[in-house]
Amino acid sequence: MAEVSEVLMSVLSTVRVPRPGDRVHKDECAFSFASPESEGGLYVCMNSFLGFGGQFVERHHARTGQRAYLHITRTRKAQVTSVLPLMSRIRRLNLKWLSAPVECTAVQQWDGEVRQESKHAAELKQLDNGVKIPPSGWRCEVCDLQENLWMNLTDGKVLCGRRYFDGSGGNNHALQHFQQTGYPLAVKLGTITPDGADVYSYDEDDMVLDSKLAEHLSHFGIDMMTMEKVRSMVNQRVGEWEVIQESGATLRPLWGPGLTGMKNLGNSCYLNSVMQVLFTIPDFQEKYVSSFEKIVDEAPSDPTQDFKTQVNAFFFQGDQVGIAPRMFKALVGRGHPEFSTNRQQDAQEFLLHFINMVERNCRSGANPSEAFRFLVEERIVCQQSQKAKYTQRVDYIVQLPVPMDQATNTDELQEAERLREEAEASGNPPPAAPRARIPFSVCLDALSEPETLTDFWSSAVQGKTTATKTTRFASFPDYLVIQIKKFTFGLDWVPKKLDVSIDVPDTLDLSALRGTGQQPGEELLPEVAPPPLMTPDRHLCTCMFLSAPVLDDSTVSQLCEMGFPMEACRKAVYYTGNTGIDAAMNWVMGHMDDPDFSAPFVLPGCSSAPGSTPTESASEEHLATIVSMGFSRDQASRALRATSNVLERAVDWIFSHLDDLESMEVSEGGRSEGGSEASRDPPPGPRVRDGPGKYELFAFISHMGTSTMCGHYVCHIKKDQQWVIFNDQKVCASEKPPKDLGYLYFYRRVAE
Repeated sequence: MAEVSEVLMSVLSTVRVPRPGDRVHKDECAFSFASPESEGGLYVCMNSFLGFGGQFVERHHARTGQRAYLHITRTRKAQVTSVLPLMSRIRRLNLKWLSAPVECTAVQQWDGEVRQESKHAAELKQLDNGVKIPPSGWRCEVCDLQENLWMNLTDGKVLCGRRYFDGSGGNNHALQHFQQTGYPLAVKLGTITPDGADVYSYDEDDMVLDSKLAEHLSHFGIDMMTMEKVRSMVNQRVGEWEVIQESGATLRPLWGPGLTGMKNLGNSCYLNSVMQVLFTIPDFQEKYVSSFEKIVDEAPSDPTQDFKTQVNAFFFQGDQVGIAPRMFKALVGRGHPEFSTNRQQDAQEFLLHFINMVERNCRSGANPSEAFRFLVEERIVCQQSQKAKYTQRVDYIVQLPVPMDQATNTDELQEAERLREEAEASGNPPPAAPRARIPFSVCLDALSEPETLTDFWSSAVQGKTTATKTTRFASFPDYLVIQIKKFTFGLDWVPKKLDVSIDVPDTLDLSALRGTGQQPGEELLPEVAPPPLMTPDRHLCTCMFLSAPVLDDSTVSQLCEMGFPMEACRKAVYYTGNTGIDAAMNWVMGHMDDPDFSAPFVLPGCSSAPGSTPTESASEEHLATIVSMGFSRDQASRALRATSNVLERAVDWIFSHLDDLESMEVSEGGRSEGGSEASRDPPPGPRVRDGPGKYELFAFISHMGTSTMCGHYVCHIKKDQQWVIFNDQKVCASEKPPKDLGYLYFYRRVAE
């Protein structure tokens, strides 16, 4: 008995009570997507409060010695609803049947129940929140479901209905909204006609009548008397929602390796679609699948904050029906003004954001983002001197413009516009508009045609002149991503989405778009090197505290008046050698996307802003994070000192000062190595993989909705010669992949 007590006391000594700010991971494994609903459940460490699936709890015990875990299992049960409302309706049915005349017309008019006027209808509170409900395109504001949708008549929230016993129906979000707010009445969208609609009272737990329904709907911009006509007009056209999701077909569900769906975490379909495509690329599979055991064994004490570990989890799916990457989403979105929210986001922006995070975390070892990386050659020719300038930049996505004026069905579009104007003039609903058909070839031509620069500062003539710029590929990547630039601004500066159909080809040959570099006999524009800027206290550079460089204050002021950040203006003047406003403006326009564009100006070779003082000691946690990316401790310390010990800024700083850090070479293990300055080679350029410019389409991501900030994303991926649609958790064999309506297209190189 004493031995048992000692063991118990030993176990209890490792248990602690969560403190404010502690994260308790009781819903997801730190290394996989196992949850309490998975086979074996979830084990929560009673000291670190990390959750572990059955495959990982033994490892954690062996690694930490922890012995106390809370075992959580959860089993879904069919929802049992009260039989009283059902019995009440059966009783109504019997009474109605017995009292009705024995005539066919009476039976045909009977709807199965007698609805009572809601006690809330007469005095229903409606919020003046400016919400207006469109006549179509409805989706649950929480989970993106498109069917069984209910609009709350108090605040206009569009939410899904109850979940049925078999898992179909909705996700209970309309009911949960009532439980949170007490707003009692909701109308089912799609049932509104001039004769009425389906109205449900959550407070009375029954279908009800609303004698003021027309007034209540009008509050949210819905005219009952035109709903039938508007709905029929909408139904005349098969919209992008139905086509892209292949709603009209009975799709065959798929499951197994590489066919696991992803749960929507609340407008996370953009993330789901991007990650599903990346899973299929061998570079990402090799980086994380082949190193799975190593990544788990070397994970830090808090793996929920480790990028490699969380990406690694995608490749350990086990028997999950649909994975829910909550930890991953929280990690990649941390500190980002958009991806840290639950709002819908642009899939293209998220792809670039994720690639940027991969770049940061793959300083040592294989870097899967190299599969997308390519060089762009820009050739600028001064029209006055006919001298040229060649520059190269790194890119990951090809953005194709959409020339709407080159649609092949122009006559049809013009006639539709005429009919629309007539309908508006007569007060009738506009007819369904046809979709513009744009040849892919004209999009490609628009990318490669010369661009005229009317305000170019030429170093040859030392003044403004006109120039032409052409863009070509300096290298072709293994995997090519093409974005169709569907999102633009109207003449009123209101964002809009182009409704276009583009005949995107299955195979693509871009060989003719390869850059050729400087041509024989072609003269180059002279380089203007900025003169060295002396500082009053140059000798202080050894201790890395410099006073401000001598800059042209008038040029800095002019740039600031244009709305650019002060620190960016100071950099522009410095790096153009005080040569004037035009040169500084060119520098600003060419560096607006730099991660440290508006960060404090730091002189090359110095680690702190001019006039600054030493910051507090660098955080050991921040140091460890940067060192884990492959940098040395000295480099990490330098970056943190330059950014006031702010981790996110330090990471941006270190990646934007790589050339300046080459004097502190990085070994595979992340330690700086010695050696004289003269013995070091110049820093290498960006590593790219080059090859033939011939490609085949293997995936595309489509967007439904009017803006990247709303709507829904799905992706189609070609697997074993079969197109598969990934619509969040739903994975099915595609019958008619809508390749002409895509937003992002993914091609892989075809071997010669």
